[in-house]
Amino acid sequence: MKRLIIYILSLLPLVAAGQQSSQVNVFLGSSGDHGQMSPAASYPFSMLSIGPETYPSTHTGYEYLAKEFLGFTHNRMEGVGCQGCGGNLLVRPFLGDAPAKGDLIKAAEKASPGNYAVAFANGIGASFTVYKNAGLHQYQFPAGKKGLFIDLSFAHVGRFVAEQHTISGNAVSGWIESRTTCSAGIYRIYYYLETAQPVTWDAIGDHQLIARVDNNTTLLNVRVALSAVSESYAKAAVNRDSFEALKAASDKDWNDMLGHIKVKGDPAREQLFYSLFYRAIQSPYVISEPDGSYVATDGTLQKTGSRIYNGWAVWDNYRAQLPLLSVAFPGEYQDMITSIAGLYAHGKKDMATLHEPSITVRTEHAEVVLLDAYRKGYKVDFAAIADSLEKEAANLDFAHPDKALESSYDLWAMSGIFRALKNQQKATAYREQAANYKQYWTKDFQDLTRRDVDQMQARGLYQGTIWQYRWFVPFDIKGLIELCGGEEKYIAQLDEFFGHDYYNHTNQPDLQAPFQYNMTTQPWKSQALVHKIAVDTMIQHYFNDNSRGIGSEIDVIYKNQPAAYARTMDDDAGTMSSWFVLVAAGIFPACIGEPVYYLNVPLFESVEWVWKGGKKFHVQVKNFGEKNVYIQRVLLNDQVLDRNWITQDEITKGGELTIVAGDKPNEKQGVTNIYLTK
Repeated sequence: MKRLIIYILSLLPLVAAGQQSSQVNVFLGSSGDHGQMSPAASYPFSMLSIGPETYPSTHTGYEYLAKEFLGFTHNRMEGVGCQGCGGNLLVRPFLGDAPAKGDLIKAAEKASPGNYAVAFANGIGASFTVYKNAGLHQYQFPAGKKGLFIDLSFAHVGRFVAEQHTISGNAVSGWIESRTTCSAGIYRIYYYLETAQPVTWDAIGDHQLIARVDNNTTLLNVRVALSAVSESYAKAAVNRDSFEALKAASDKDWNDMLGHIKVKGDPAREQLFYSLFYRAIQSPYVISEPDGSYVATDGTLQKTGSRIYNGWAVWDNYRAQLPLLSVAFPGEYQDMITSIAGLYAHGKKDMATLHEPSITVRTEHAEVVLLDAYRKGYKVDFAAIADSLEKEAANLDFAHPDKALESSYDLWAMSGIFRALKNQQKATAYREQAANYKQYWTKDFQDLTRRDVDQMQARGLYQGTIWQYRWFVPFDIKGLIELCGGEEKYIAQLDEFFGHDYYNHTNQPDLQAPFQYNMTTQPWKSQALVHKIAVDTMIQHYFNDNSRGIGSEIDVIYKNQPAAYARTMDDDAGTMSSWFVLVAAGIFPACIGEPVYYLNVPLFESVEWVWKGGKKFHVQVKNFGEKNVYIQRVLLNDQVLDRNWITQDEITKGGELTIVAGDKPNEKQGVTNIYLTK
């Protein structure tokens, strides 16, 4: 056993000190309902991720504390709730004549970005690496009878629909259909899987195969690739390089991607930062082929001149992950925006269609994301999709208080879109419709004396309370302040909200609320608050399964361990990870749809954004210290910046931002130039 464990550990990459990928803990958030993440071997924005399936399983099929393994599957969406989706093409190594339940008991395990390895008590060792849409399994077997069990009908939560396969020599290929998250739609993936040595095939059911391996085989390589278009593309994507070469290529690309943000500070916090940044670079997935072929969400074969992405969780990650990607990866983000806009040409739905080319979740607030991208300088062809946008806007839901606020936000975005199209008449009409949010807000959110204001899902709310949703008017903070009775009462109500721990960081509806002192003459309150949420002890009363007073937690929210987050706090495709990454870098969006970020004292002495071509934006903190959470002074390229916000353009032009920190508020800093949405 000792020799086997040493072998497994030797398969993992040896990375030089200082590399960002070496600081990632891929097991963060992989235990219980504390993030719903997995340690699967993956590649940035690739639809292929090879990871373990355990018994019992969680949303991604894996539980860190579980000892019994069911095998290994090839796709999953990290932390999206609704019991997840994916988990297709299960491969299970076995000894003897056939696989037996309980024979894969974990003895040792290790992983890093792009790589995963595990040793089992029965002497089998398994390791995996992923590069782009190609992966490589490597199994170590003891002498004797052995083989691979392949279950083509396996899927998380039993969401398998259909499959078709062909066996040719030592390869099996075909397609698999399964239901998307919450069973809202159906996706199809194509695969090609080939063993390096000859095998004998047996069918043991309609969708289950056994590949028997020669008794003398002690090391078996299995190459695999996925495509959203066809089996032939999957076969063409198979990489013939050695395990070590593939592993090294994957690690290099992960390190390059993570190196777009370089932070310097406390080593443990650096590791937490990169472990969370890693989670922000998993989805969406590239689904187009190198020649531009892709399958659209209506099932039609299309051609593109750019990369096409799919695998959306927009309702969640438009709040943090997509803004982060818009700064860190402008090339990739342009293609993502083109892909979101392209959904409208092929019958976009809020959840999923019956012809998805990958696992996916939902796309509400796509209008807001597209406007946000346009105002940040990204290209969006609004004219081509204007009719579809209007059809979607005509069917917005105002049935519940939260829906009324969210739909009003979409209408505000529609106003901005038609202003970009120079159609002032429609821009004004949508602006006026958006302003009707005030009626709904007055009816449901103004009176805080009602008994149900702190109850989860009261009055039909989704994952939140009246207290938490009342702040969700990012597009009209000036109007919200007036509805609260003026700035003094607005601040007093924010003080009560946070002072009585009504805030809920386990879900998204009030994620922007900690930053909403920035819209007042007391922005220092946001500066202290976001630092506390990111790294200090927090009281969390609200979870998906209860309201205030039942099972509250008192702990640090972001922890670099398997039980990472507060319970029921899903990462939601990188949303909650990205919240931390942005705050750690000293910025957070003022309003999605406006190219503006509020400033806070970063969690590191130095943060450097690095882009292709060598352009950099360096953020330096003077007087850095754990108690120095208040901004005293801000300089942009050595010029005093008398405001607590910065624009996308100022960041991406490159330069130097200096934030002078202190342990007491500077009540004059930034209060004469307050940013309010337009």
